[in-house]
Amino acid sequence: MLKKSGQYAALVIIWICLMVLFGLLSRNFLTAGTLNALANRIPPLTVVAAGMTFVLIIGGIDLSVGSVLGLAGAVLGVALVDWHWPLWAGAVLCISVASLAGSLNGLISVGLGIPSFIVTLGMLEIARGLAYLTTDSRTKYIGAPVEPLSRSLPGLGFSPAFLVALAVVGLGQVVLSRNLFGRRLVAIGTNEQAVRLAGIEPRLPKITVFVLAGFLTGLGAVFYTSRLGSSDPNAGVGFELSAIAAVVIGGTSLMGGRGSVVSSFLGVLIIATLEAGLAQVGASEPVKRVVTGLVIVLAVILDAWRHRFLAPRAN
Repeated sequence: MLKKSGQYAALVIIWICLMVLFGLLSRNFLTAGTLNALANRIPPLTVVAAGMTFVLIIGGIDLSVGSVLGLAGAVLGVALVDWHWPLWAGAVLCISVASLAGSLNGLISVGLGIPSFIVTLGMLEIARGLAYLTTDSRTKYIGAPVEPLSRSLPGLGFSPAFLVALAVVGLGQVVLSRNLFGRRLVAIGTNEQAVRLAGIEPRLPKITVFVLAGFLTGLGAVFYTSRLGSSDPNAGVGFELSAIAAVVIGGTSLMGGRGSVVSSFLGVLIIATLEAGLAQVGASEPVKRVVTGLVIVLAVILDAWRHRFLAPRAN
């Protein structure tokens, strides 16, 4: 518990330092408006990162989340605009499509023993192609039916999407740290062979994790579509990199066996603040991509260093 508290504190300090830095570089950054905009922008990445946390903990990876988000959002747009469905029905269909994609990732990867990197890379292309086919490569403008999800509630300053994202983070952390299922996932990521020898079949929990990642990606698609007010087949391009970056910055190991949903949320805050701050100071898109890429590389190097040097000492 003390170790996790120290990790949370370190991430919060990094976030505060970024806020102060960009506040010094831009007069308009440290304002209530910026904080509200930041809070209402991060729900899609927050819930996708929560799902990615579980995938990385078991030693897997999901490169398809960005394209699956685009496909699920495309389905939502067609359901609301072309079929005139109510939002709740469109959201159920959207999340179901993403969950199906996650199920296929899990069944093929775990069931056939194919590395999740390869399977989800294939799903990345399939889902993006289906997103274009679903919308006929055109943006579906939705507007009023979805926008309230990402609008600040009167007197609160936060959107319903942000509150739901916080609930997902809290529930995810409870499942991971206080539940038998979560402890099994950590054990699988640490030493799957030992789990088998203990009489526990790891395949079902691993498949479940990919389904969960798909489910949360579908929820992220609903939030993403509500923020844009439209359904774009290009939505989510590069989203998988942002999700992996946030999770790794939060301290979840790419090697598996270690992670925290709360830390991933703090990683999302850091990534979002970095992007918003660079935009405020007028950084060009190439500069923003270079800086974000450097942060990802540094986080991966730190994870490798912890795995090689700190883990053996802890043992």
